Formats: sequence, C-alpha cells, structure tokens
Amino acid sequence: MAAESIPSCFGEHRIEAMGLPWCRKNSQDVVTSLYRTKLAGFCRLVSITWCRSVMGHVLTVCVDHPAIQYRCKVGMKPWQFWKKKGCKRFDIGAKVVEVFWDLSSARFLGGPEPEEFFYVALVCDQEIVLLLGDLQKDALKKCGVELASIEATLLLRKEHISGKKFYATKAQFGDNGRIHDIAIECHTGRAKEPRLYVRVDKQVVVQVKRLMWTFRGNQTIVVDGLPVEVFWDVHN
Repeated sequence: MAAESIPSCFGEHRIEAMGLPWCRKNSQDVVTSLYRTKLAGFCRLVSITWCRSVMGHVLTVCVDHPAIQYRCKVGMKPWQFWKKKGCKRFDIGAKVVEVFWDLSSARFLGGPEPEEFFYVALVCDQEIVLLLGDLQKDALKKCGVELASIEATLLLRKEHISGKKFYATKAQFGDNGRIHDIAIECHTGRAKEPRLYVRVDKQVVVQVKRLMWTFRGNQTIVVDGLPVEVFWDVHN
C-alpha cells in the first residue's frame, strides 16, 4: 500500500525525535519495526521491538504521542511461567487502546523476532489498526473486531544481531518494492584475510576487505532504485 494512503502528518524529525525502544545493555539481539497508522483519531507512530538476551525474550509496543510515549511490555522469561497469550490496555485521551498477543506456539528459530505461529494486534475504536504474525484468523476471533480500512505502513526496520558469522533476513525497500533476501557473512577468527560480505538476492553488494583495519565503516548501495546505507562494526 502506498504511503500516501495515510495523510503525511509526520516529518522526518518526528521519526528521529520519537526514538526507538531498546532492551537493556545486556541484550544480544534486537529487531525494531516502526509503523505509521491511524489510531485514536490521529496518525501516529507505533514501534514494535523484539529483544533477546540471556534473560529471555521481550516484546515492547510503543505508541507515540506529542506529550508522552505509551508503552506495553511483555517479558518472556525462560525460567518462570509467563503469559504466552494475553491483553494489556492503556488510554490515549478518551480512547482505549488494547494490545493482544499470542506467542504460545511461536517459533523464534534462534532470532529475537518470531518467524511463525503467532500474532500481535493493536486495537482501537473497534478495529485492528496494526496486525503482525501469521495467525490472523485467530487474532480476528480473539479481538472480536475487523481490520481497519487503512492498513498500517512500515516506515523502517532496524536489526542489531551479534555473535553470528552468518545472518539471513528479508527486507522490502519502498512501499511497492518486492521482498529481497539479505545475507551477511563475516569471516574472521582464523581467516587469512578477514572479510565481510553483504548479499542481496545472492549477489554481493558490499565486500569489505582487511577487516583488521576497516572494522568500522559504511557504504551506500542501490536497491530497487533507492539508496540504502549499510553500516558495519566488527571491532569486537
């Protein structure tokens, strides 16, 4: 869906000023997605953050507001019983916002964000304004309302993954762009010449040689006609 479907009531400075919620310093892996949607009568920014650390997984839902950030946090501790499904509520003015989730069968496959068998739904004014996951029918049944007529728009996605030599994910660049396979390889350790590779759809788009000297840097690539900035830091 094109971004123009929702009024452009956010400037770039609003996105930067909002800030993205992160886990504590002992977190290893973090994935944050920032959405724009109509909620409680206004266009708002909603961030979904998944964290994984030695303390377990954490889901954080943040709703931006001119005066305050509304936050819903769900902790998933490995050594204690936690609510794998549930609902939390908070008020934005006179509007009630509900966050529903079901992670009872979620498959994480080693990352901070579940891959399948889950849903997270944000409900306001008797409609689902944001729905994530593949269990959409279950979410509709649990929430008891329909999807909003205006679909939420994904503005950006940020991933911070540590401790892996190979990492793969998928990404879409632009509202109408197709889904691309992204792969990152880091050859260090006993490698004669440490190198870093970034591939898009199996094609190398970034190759960093002599990592002992170029362990930090950035490079601009073009995907689907759009400039994409790639940053790396392999100092540790």
